[in-house]
Amino acid sequence: MADKSLIQCASNWKRPNLTQSPELFQQVAKLLKEIETGGDLAIDNLSKRFDGYQPRKITLKPYREYELEPQLLNSIEQAAQRIEAFCQLQKDSLQPQQIEEDSGVFGFQYSPIEAIGAYIPGGRFPLISTALMTLIPARVAGCERRVACSPSVHPAILAAASLAGATEFWHIGGAQAVAAMAYGYQTMLPVQMVVGPGNQYVNVAKQLLQSRIKIDVAAGPSELLILANSQANQEWLIADMAAQAEHDPQAQSVLVSDDVEFLQAIEQQLVADDELNTLLQSEQIVLLQANDSEAMIRFSNRYAPEHLLLADERISAESLKHYGSLFIGQNSAVAFGDYCAGPNHTLPTMGSANRSSGLCVQSFMNIQSYQQITDQGRRQLAEIGRPLAEAEQLVWHERSMQVRS
Repeated sequence: MADKSLIQCASNWKRPNLTQSPELFQQVAKLLKEIETGGDLAIDNLSKRFDGYQPRKITLKPYREYELEPQLLNSIEQAAQRIEAFCQLQKDSLQPQQIEEDSGVFGFQYSPIEAIGAYIPGGRFPLISTALMTLIPARVAGCERRVACSPSVHPAILAAASLAGATEFWHIGGAQAVAAMAYGYQTMLPVQMVVGPGNQYVNVAKQLLQSRIKIDVAAGPSELLILANSQANQEWLIADMAAQAEHDPQAQSVLVSDDVEFLQAIEQQLVADDELNTLLQSEQIVLLQANDSEAMIRFSNRYAPEHLLLADERISAESLKHYGSLFIGQNSAVAFGDYCAGPNHTLPTMGSANRSSGLCVQSFMNIQSYQQITDQGRRQLAEIGRPLAEAEQLVWHERSMQVRS
């Protein structure tokens, strides 16, 4: 074990404050203003300056025409089938409803957003799963235009976008990609919604454009919370924590247990491995001791993690209230959810899971209400509504109802 234990007290520990700096918001706002006024030429210049290439539209081929390893092609296809099946389950639950009474008919229906944009990050490796997780639910929802933008033209990205149902694919990245989808670019018409993760510039651009487009979440670094007792498989949990930490240098995995010997055993294994010890020392992996299982539950509900792995049979899933996605039991590795289990991996971070949800078919839908009032209903509703309008001193509201009574 290390000379000084890195096991901390759960009741005192807080998530690091990783709020984007005002300077970054000002920098991205300046870029967006430049694009709003300069149009396509500004996007071209920024792409050349930051990424070194001219943006272009790429015509997607049928999925099977991409020259990938057969095993990878099959895995992409099987993952897509599982994601689509789960999306269809979500869509089937969205049933229109209405009330019929003497005063009229009152109801609601679901309508897909017409055009959406999906940002697929580049980076060191092709993020195949992001293409599947952002485009498939939009296609199942019924969105007619599904624009994919990415700084990567890796064949696996193109194949996944084709299979997932992108109607357009553009080789463009960064804040300028988000702006292109919001404002339009060359033959790309503006979209109403932009989804998908990205670097800090992409995330800030999405936030700044929320008056123009709907977004999924203001994404922060990826995170995992594990609740476990001594019965949990230590090797599995260590692999899970390291897997989450490898997303990016700010990603964090937190393990909470009320068994100090279990935590010490985990710590010993982490310290004995140079790579894992680095993650422990930098707090990309955090070990926390709670007083008991109830304290573990309270911590989880306060922390509201993006991913929550429950590896403690004493704790019921029903007692856990706030999370992006819950993985019940040790078999349920978060990595399965990242790629192929079915539920979406685009989830709320930084504690926002206590007030927001992950990406799903519903995200791409508008809920529209309607009302058709009868002759009897207009008289009944006028009796109810006129005193309210009078109290609010809205004269013409009252008049509009009065003339119908």
